Amino acid sequence: MKKTPAAVLLALFILLYNTSYAQEISKNFDPKKLQLSYEIADGKYESKPQTLAVLTLTNAGETPLPASGWTLYFHSFPTLKPKAENAPVKVEHVNGDLRYMAPTAAFKELAPGASVRLEFVSGGLVVNESRTPHGFYLVWDHDKSIGHATAQINVKKPDQPWVDWLQAKDVYEQNKVITDIPEEKLTKVFPTPAVYHETGKPFTMTAAIPIVTDAAFMREATMLADHLGTVFGKKPVISMLGTGKAIRLQQKKGLGPEAYELQVSPQEVVINASTPVGAFYGTQSLKTLIPAAALTKKQSSVSLTGVRVSDNPRFGHRAFMMDVARNFQSKEQVLKVLDLMALYKLNVLHFHLNDDEGWRLEIPGLPELTAVGSRRGHTVDGKDHLQPSYGSGPEADKTSGSGHYTKADFIEILKYATERHIKVIPEIETPGHARAAIRSMDARYARLMEEVKPEEAKRYLLRDLEDKSVYRSVQNWNDNVINVALPSTYTFLEKVVDEILAMYKEAGAPIQTIHMGGDEVPNGVWEKSPAVDALIAANPSIKGKYDLWDYFFGKLNDLLNARNLYLSGWEEIGLTRVEQNGKKVYVPNQDFKDKNFHVDVWNNLWGAEDLAYRMANAGYKVVLTNASNLYLDLTYQKAYEEPGLYWAGYLDLDKPFYFIPFDYMKNQKVDTDNKPINPAVVFKGKERLTAYGRTNIVGLQAPLWSEMIKTPERLEYMLLPKLLGLAERAWAPDPAWATEPDAAKAETAYNEAWSAFVNVLGKRELPRLSHYAGGFQYRIPTPGAVLENGKVLANVQLPGFVIRYTTDGSEPTEKSKLYKGPVSAKGEVKLKVFSPSGQSGRVVTVSNKAS
Repeated sequence: MKKTPAAVLLALFILLYNTSYAQEISKNFDPKKLQLSYEIADGKYESKPQTLAVLTLTNAGETPLPASGWTLYFHSFPTLKPKAENAPVKVEHVNGDLRYMAPTAAFKELAPGASVRLEFVSGGLVVNESRTPHGFYLVWDHDKSIGHATAQINVKKPDQPWVDWLQAKDVYEQNKVITDIPEEKLTKVFPTPAVYHETGKPFTMTAAIPIVTDAAFMREATMLADHLGTVFGKKPVISMLGTGKAIRLQQKKGLGPEAYELQVSPQEVVINASTPVGAFYGTQSLKTLIPAAALTKKQSSVSLTGVRVSDNPRFGHRAFMMDVARNFQSKEQVLKVLDLMALYKLNVLHFHLNDDEGWRLEIPGLPELTAVGSRRGHTVDGKDHLQPSYGSGPEADKTSGSGHYTKADFIEILKYATERHIKVIPEIETPGHARAAIRSMDARYARLMEEVKPEEAKRYLLRDLEDKSVYRSVQNWNDNVINVALPSTYTFLEKVVDEILAMYKEAGAPIQTIHMGGDEVPNGVWEKSPAVDALIAANPSIKGKYDLWDYFFGKLNDLLNARNLYLSGWEEIGLTRVEQNGKKVYVPNQDFKDKNFHVDVWNNLWGAEDLAYRMANAGYKVVLTNASNLYLDLTYQKAYEEPGLYWAGYLDLDKPFYFIPFDYMKNQKVDTDNKPINPAVVFKGKERLTAYGRTNIVGLQAPLWSEMIKTPERLEYMLLPKLLGLAERAWAPDPAWATEPDAAKAETAYNEAWSAFVNVLGKRELPRLSHYAGGFQYRIPTPGAVLENGKVLANVQLPGFVIRYTTDGSEPTEKSKLYKGPVSAKGEVKLKVFSPSGQSGRVVTVSNKAS
C-alpha cells in the first residue's frame, strides 16, 4: 500500500529520533566499560572437532549499550558462527583474521550492570588461547571512521578434558633421563667445538691484561675489549705489539674461512685464525668460557679454564629468520638479537620485512610503502593505513602492528650485523603475502590520479584493476597476491631491489642474495585477469595459469642475476604441479634445478616429509627449515597456558636439539598432536638423501613468525632457549648418536648428550643470558611432578635451576621452600622453577590428598 505523507513523516521522525538517540548514547557510553569474557562450553561440540563457546558482554558503565547502532570488531583465526538461527548478533568476515559482530533485531538494550551471553560454534579444537577471539573494538554506526577499544577480553581457562594436555607427570617422565653433571665436568665453550680438551691449567684474566692483535683482527679485538669492559668496568688496552701475559689474536694461514684455534694457558690466551670471521668466533668462544656469574657484577679478576680448542662450523649457513612484518620489533631489539646470534655463531639473519600485514622498510621514492603499508588501525577504506590484524587494535601507530625502519635505521642494522660477521638476507615477499605492498601502491595510484598523472600512477601498480578473480589465501585474505602479468610489477621490484642494494653499499655490508618469498599463493589467483589473458595470448610458451609461476620466477632470477645476486625463496619457487595417479602433486621443477636457487624448505608434514631431500637430490640448494623441529613460534608444550601456535605440533627445547640434518626422518619421535610415532612406518617409501643431495644441504634455519608476538619480552620467550638447540645443531659436529645403527645404543648416547646439553644451558648459558646484552627474558621450564606413595616427587629440565614449593595455597616465590626431595605434606603442593637470577616460570599444582 502506498504510504501517505503523514506515514512518511512519521517514519522519518522515528529514524531521526533513533539516530539522535544512538548518537546521544554513544557520547555517554564508554566502550572501555564493555567487559568481555570468553569461555569454552564444549570442546568437542556434537562429538566433532569443533568448539561451542560463550562470549559474555557485560555493561560495567553507567549508561546502556543500545540495541542497535554499533558494530563490534574482533580477530579470530577460526570462523565463529552463532549457534542459534535467531541469535542476538550476526558475525561477518572482513578480511584476513578481522571479523565483526553486529546486533540483530533479537538484541536488547544492555542496561548498566547487565550481561548477555552469546553462543558461538567454531571449527577445530582449542588447545590454547591462540584460537580464541581477541582485539575487540567498537564502532558506532553514525561515525564508522573511528574505532573504540573495549576492555580487554578475559579468556577463562577451560576445565574440560577434551584435549589431552601435557601433565606434570608427563614432564616428570621426560626429565627422568636427565642426569645432573657437575659444572667442572661440562664443556665450557658453546656451541660444542669440534675438538675440545681441558688442560687443568687456568688463566687469570684482569682488566690490566692487554689484548695484543695482528692488524687484520683489530675490529675483533676492539669488540672483545668492549665486552671485557662490561666484566671488569674497564676496557683492556689494545696493542699490536707486546710481551708477557696477554690475550693474543694471531693470524695463522691454512685454517678454514670460519675456523679458529683457542688456547688458554697460565701465561696467555691465544686465538689463531686465518680470517677476521674466524678470529671473531674465537673471541665468542672466549666469552662463553667466562663463567656466567662474572656478569652479575663488576669483577677484579676472572679465572678461565685452561683449554685447547680447534673448531670449525658444520654448516656455512646458520640462520635465524626474524619476522617483523606481522608484528613489529624496534631497531634496538633487532640489534639485541644480533648480539645474541653473534655470541652463538649464527651467521645469517633472514629479515622478513614485508607481508600482508605490514611493510617495514623505507624505500626512497615510494613513501606510501611506509606511510600506508607500515601502519595498522581501524579504517573504512584502507586508503591511509592497513586494517588491524592479530588484535593490533583500532588506533594506528599505537601498537606493534605499526612501525618501520628508516633508511638510516636499516643501514645501522646492516653495519651492526656486518661487524659481527652476520649476513642479512632481506625478504621481499612475492607474489603472495603482498597485501601491504599492493595496498600501498594503490594509495600511490590514487594520489597521482588525483594529480592527473595517469602514466606515473600506473608505474608501480601491483594489481590488474580489471581483475575479477576470486580467491582466499591460507590466512583468509582475498586481495594479497601481486599480478605477475603487469610490467609495473617488475618495475616495482627493480626499484625496491635497487634501493635495498644502495643501502647495503652505503653500509658496506655484503649481499649475495635477496629472498623473494614465493609461498602460499592460493588457487583462483589470476583466473579472471585481462592482463594475464593478454600475456598468455602473446607468449606461446605460457600454456596456462600454472606456467605463470615459471614466468614470474624466471624474470626475478634474471633481475637478480643481472645484479650479481642469486635467488632465494621458500620451497615453492622450485616446485611445479604435475599429475600423478590422477592427482595434482608438487614436484621439483626441472627448469630451475641448475639455476642456483636457494630454497628454505619448511614443509616436512602431511605427505611432504621428504620434500627437502627430494629438492636437494634434484639439484636445489636447500636450507633445512623444517616446521616440525625448527619453527620457534610453535608453543613449547601442549598446555593451555603456553603461548604460541600449534598447527605443526609442539616445539620444546629438545626438538631442535634432536634434529638430524642428513637423516631427520630417523629421529622424529611424535606427530603434530604429540603422539608417539614409529619412523620406520611413517616414513616408509619416502625418498632419502643421496650423496649428491647431501652436497646441496647448505645449512639450517629457525624462523620465528610473529603473529602472536607483540612485545620484545614475548619474542625472547619464544626465542630462548630453543634457539640454542639450533645453534648447537648448526655448528657442532655430527653427534655419535645420530649415526649409531643400534637403536638401544643410539638412545643411550642421545640421553647422555641431551643431559650434557641441558646442563650447559642451565648452569652456564642461560644464567649468562640473564645479563648479556641487557638480559633476555627466556622461558623458564615448568617442573615435572608426580605423586608416588603419598609423596610429591619433582624434577627440572635444566639442572642448575631450582624448584621451590608451597603447601599453603600461595604461589611460590624466591623465599619459598627449596625442593630437595619428596614432599609428604598433604593438600595442594604448588611448585615453580627459578633460574639462578630469580626469573621464574609457571606454577604446577599437585594434589596430595590425605588417605
